[in-house]
Amino acid sequence: MENRTNKRMQWVIRLGCILGLMTALCGCSSTEVVKIAKYAAKEALKTTAPQKDRSEGESSSAKDADGKGSDSATQSLDNLKDHAAYNGEPYVELNDNVPNFTTREKNNTKAFENYHRLDALGRCGTAYANICKELMPTEKRGAIGMVKPSGWNTVKYDVVDGKYLYNRCHLIGFQLAGENANKKNLITGTRYLNVDGMLPFEDEVADYVKNTDHHVLYRVTPVFKGDNLVAEGVEMEAYSVEDKGKGICFHVFVYNVQPGVEINYADGKSKLAEGQQTAKNAGNKPEVCPTADDYAVQSYVLNNGSKKFHKPDCSGAEKISAKNKENFKGRRAELISKGYSPCGICKP
Repeated sequence: MENRTNKRMQWVIRLGCILGLMTALCGCSSTEVVKIAKYAAKEALKTTAPQKDRSEGESSSAKDADGKGSDSATQSLDNLKDHAAYNGEPYVELNDNVPNFTTREKNNTKAFENYHRLDALGRCGTAYANICKELMPTEKRGAIGMVKPSGWNTVKYDVVDGKYLYNRCHLIGFQLAGENANKKNLITGTRYLNVDGMLPFEDEVADYVKNTDHHVLYRVTPVFKGDNLVAEGVEMEAYSVEDKGKGICFHVFVYNVQPGVEINYADGKSKLAEGQQTAKNAGNKPEVCPTADDYAVQSYVLNNGSKKFHKPDCSGAEKISAKNKENFKGRRAELISKGYSPCGICKP
């Protein structure tokens, strides 16, 4: 490449000499000659520009035999055929819970992480990594408050755990790859998306890697509708490499919703759903005293993935996958003490 560049530069110099001679012999104006020279130099040097480095955010996922990489940029809502409207559960399985990694990718035991560059609207694209101990953080998490993802709004509601509606949600969680204020890895996500939806899957992968020292292909793609600035949700895929998916294998769509709050995905504006209390920017939730129902023995259906519990006849209970579903007979207070929270639909 260096020799080719030198030859082109020599050609430009010779061209300048020729054009100077033309000026003297043909009477061309110096202005016209300069214009011609600039154009010629631009054309000559066009192919010497350096290639854009992948560090700018282009994915470098492995390609299959056909040369088609399985990595994608920002996902379109219309492309998720298995996607269904939110029905009370934080996620739904896609493609029979089978991720779309190629055979070549599934045999990769090298650590890597790639974050797609922001699009023209400032939205994140796919984040893709081969999670292993090598990528996991060795230092405490740093500040990320300076990052304002697309559609960011700061608003509090009493109906939201922790009050703040939105979190700066890592596509690839900090505990998996140690990324802090990486704007290519942070989206505007609800507290519900972050804690009830994504965190259980992140914890599952982190625990597996720590216990086995294996690799897990892990890809998260935010899903936007049209030019909306806030994602409708995220597509999450994972596959444990060394044991060929026996330890970790999932493909889900996680909803970017917040029970009790209506969201305008175009710009991130929001309002309380009909029947909810007034939104507040300050103040604390009133203390809720236990009732007799909290200590009465009743039947519940547990989702051990999302840590939600339901009434047996709840529509959300029917959607729980077999591996996460558990029948429980006992006290409501006991479930809450174990970290479970009541379903937002049936409100057990």
